[in-house]
Amino acid sequence: MEDNTGELLGKKMKFDQKKDGSCEIIFSDDEINVINKYKKLHLTQEFLRHFSNKLVNICIEFNKNFDEETKKKITFEDSKIIATKPKQEG
Repeated sequence: MEDNTGELLGKKMKFDQKKDGSCEIIFSDDEINVINKYKKLHLTQEFLRHFSNKLVNICIEFNKNFDEETKKKITFEDSKIIATKPKQEG
């Protein structure tokens, strides 16, 4: 069995919210390599606890930058959510 403990330690994805309310999630090279190699991430109980706490905080901050129409939207289990490819910089 391969030991990959700690492959992501010290590496963080970055959530970069734009002034228009949109956001890009930027991954480190190490995170991209792990996702490419394993096609998944394994989150330990402790990691998931901390990650979910941080994510809730991030969500609160995101909502501050949404326009009033977006703030009023409600998401349901079957809501269609459309994502777009990142814009090319340069």
